[in-house]
Amino acid sequence: MSTTAAPEAISQGPSFRLSAEQEEIRKLARDFSDKEITQQVAEHHDREGLFPHEITKKAWEIGLMNCIIPEEYGGLALGALEECLIAEELAHGCMGISLAIMANNLGIVPVKLSGSEEQKQKYLGQLTEECGFCAYALTEPEVGSDPGGLGATAVKKGDKYILNGVKRWITGAGVSDWYVVFASTDPSQRHRGVSAFIVEKDHPGVSIGKKEDMMGQRASYTCDINMDDAEIPVENRLGEEGTGFYTAMKTFQYTRPAIAAGAVGVAQKALDLCLQYSLERKTFDTFIANHQAVQFMMADMHRDIMAGRLLTWQCAWMCDHGISNNVEVAVAKLFTSDNAMRIATDAVQIYGGYGYSREYPVEKLMRDVKVTQIYEGTSQVQKIVIGRAIIREHAKRMGINPKEIG
Repeated sequence: MSTTAAPEAISQGPSFRLSAEQEEIRKLARDFSDKEITQQVAEHHDREGLFPHEITKKAWEIGLMNCIIPEEYGGLALGALEECLIAEELAHGCMGISLAIMANNLGIVPVKLSGSEEQKQKYLGQLTEECGFCAYALTEPEVGSDPGGLGATAVKKGDKYILNGVKRWITGAGVSDWYVVFASTDPSQRHRGVSAFIVEKDHPGVSIGKKEDMMGQRASYTCDINMDDAEIPVENRLGEEGTGFYTAMKTFQYTRPAIAAGAVGVAQKALDLCLQYSLERKTFDTFIANHQAVQFMMADMHRDIMAGRLLTWQCAWMCDHGISNNVEVAVAKLFTSDNAMRIATDAVQIYGGYGYSREYPVEKLMRDVKVTQIYEGTSQVQKIVIGRAIIREHAKRMGINPKEIG
């Protein structure tokens, strides 16, 4: 999945200075965001709920889409840190449009992790040959953050699996050609009975539901995937039966850093807008930037943006060096998403009554960033991951069997 660095490189730890190549990637994404994802464009797609086909095509042409696909399948083979640089800059323009561009990576990772050579050649190759889309389908109507309780089933019959069930809130499903679907091949084994499949939109028995009318990130095409006796070839199973839960959880270690980076991008946009507005708006015969209350709010914003960016880069760096980052990525996602929501809310407060109006840009940031506290594991789930990990680690030091810890 990632390139393992030499021991001496790992022992030195991450550098806090980006390489020349990384700075170029960051600039490319920033310039694209500033040119193609203007405030007017973002507002139009948000207001109408339109998927940004023209923008995604341009992003694909210059390499901002599918950036983590290995070179042997036509990709640029960028790492998690470079992906985070792109995600932050695009989200600074519009998080909904950024999601439309970046969401493929969530479907790409499980194929990289568990796919056969034939699957990688076929499905990853498709994404580099032409501008197309894929999706990651785990969540269900009654199952969000509990993959062990999936209701979707996959029953093997000859050279096919028959899949039944519904996947809900699937980002990009409405425009995707194929999906990574998780279903239970042995419900009695709960998470040990979960398997992963590559499901094409044209497979018999597969259909999509209506486009969801979302509060934020409205440029993204989110909908249900319905499977009614869907016939999926055996060769479309990812890995062995029962390994789907591992694939799903491992995927999040690689994809959550980009979610955190997107939250940082929105938070940075909120601060940038507040800095500009505070030097335009006057009260009591002075710029509101001169009021200490406003200065303190923006100082808190800057503090948490800096901290969130470093947490994000740390867990991305760990991905790129083959180091398990389960706790670190949970901390990064929790910290950046919760703080981005607070920062967006404070931006509305600084704008005052104007901030509550759709004629001004900060209310959109507040709507867009809320879902970062929900998708790919809620903030509460991240706290469970962190809490259990640190308690179990301390239990080991005290000679307590970690299995006694829930």
